[in-house]
This record gives sequence, C-alpha cells and structure tokens, in this order.
Amino acid sequence: MLKVRVIPTLLWKGLGLVKGVGFDSWRRVGPVLPAVKVYNARDVDELILVDINATLESELPDHDSVNDFSEECAVPLTVGGGISSLEQVLALLHSGADKIAINSAAYAEPGLIDAAASRFGAQCVVASIDVRRLDEGGYRCFSHAGTQDTGREVLAWARELADRGAGEILLTSIERDGSMTGYDLALVERVARAVDIPVIASGGAGSYQHMIDVVQQAGASAVAAASIFHFTELTPAGAKAAMQAAGIPVRRNFVGEANP
Repeated sequence: MLKVRVIPTLLWKGLGLVKGVGFDSWRRVGPVLPAVKVYNARDVDELILVDINATLESELPDHDSVNDFSEECAVPLTVGGGISSLEQVLALLHSGADKIAINSAAYAEPGLIDAAASRFGAQCVVASIDVRRLDEGGYRCFSHAGTQDTGREVLAWARELADRGAGEILLTSIERDGSMTGYDLALVERVARAVDIPVIASGGAGSYQHMIDVVQQAGASAVAAASIFHFTELTPAGAKAAMQAAGIPVRRNFVGEANP
C-alpha cells in the first residue's frame, strides 16, 4: 500500500479563504498567505488551493497571486479554478503550481485532460469531480462549483478521465462538504474500485476516524479536508498519528499525539 497523504484544502474566494456547507453558505476564515505559512509547519503532504469564483464569474486564473502563494509554500501545491486551456495550465505551472486541478472545463472539452497529460505529464493533472447523490441512490457529476448538473454518471466519468491521462482524481461529495459527518464511503469505494489511479477523498471529514475509515474501508489513497482543520483543534500531524496507529502507512515523520 502506498503511503497515504493528508491534504488540507484551501477554498479561495475574492480576497481570502472561505468555507461553507454543501458548497453554500460561505464563511470567511482568513487570508490565504498566513494559512499557507501555518500549514508549512504542520506536517502536511500537499495543499490544494481552489479559486471557487473563477469558473462561476468566467474569470482567468490569478497567476500573480498563485506566484505569491507558491513562494511561501514548502509542499506540493495543487491549484484549481477557472482553468480551461493549456496556456493557463502552463502559466500556473510557471507561477509555482506543482499540479493543476481541472473540473468544469473537462465536461465541455474532455480533450483538455489528454492534452495536459501529454504535454506536462499525468503526475501534474488532477481530475476534480464534484458529486451529488440522487434520490434513487445513484450519483451525478456537477460542474461550476456544484451548480450545474452535467448529466454524467460518476463511475463512467471517472473511468474516462483516467483513460484520458489524469494522474489522480479529487472526489468531493457535495452533500458531505463542510458537514464533518464523515466521507461518503460508498461513493469513494465505487470510484476507487473503478479506476487504477489514486483517489483523493474530499467532503465530510470531522474526525481522525473518518479519515481512517475512508482509507481502510473505501480505498482512498489520500484524504483532503478543510473544516476539520479550520474549526477544530485537530491537526494534520494528529491525523497521521491516528492513521499510523491504525496500521495505515503515512508520509514523513510527525510530531504530536492523535486525538480521535
């Protein structure tokens, strides 16, 4: 088993970071740069930074800000939001991003995944999928920050993205987002079984046990989380300690004790 990564997610809107519930009711949680500096010292494996306004407002990625953030970031940085062309991918990589997360643009132009993977390597292409559970029990993919139903079924879309060259999938349950009630284990397990690339579980982490469960029971290769680190005393180092105690291999050494 590969070492499991712990990845804080930073949702960037306008002048600072926000966190909501179910992709709504956004609450400001502070500026971006201090958060990046704090996480540098908290034994995280990577950071995910998503501009949630870019696609909704048809804005271009803010390369200058990404450059400023990346200069202070000591871990691999994945950047998403508003990316719709190879030129934008290249500009963000030049600005200091290590990976690029593509979501809404892939539905309109799936070939963007192929082209980005071919030119820059699969290791820097993260296919982001935002999912809602249907009343009848299935799952549907949504774009534009969860506001538009794409009509795509999640397993077929995940397989297509993997076949097109994505290096990993960032899988977010819209209903669980910000709820801190646990990841959607059934969703993560279905997608992890359907593809042969790493799946990053996102949406719902509220305890270290939730992270353990999504790895051991659902097969996630990494755990992404936001609210648990913004609004509780739980830490990435504590998450690693808890997972290691549960027999899950984690990256790097950590300091501190787990508090399940």
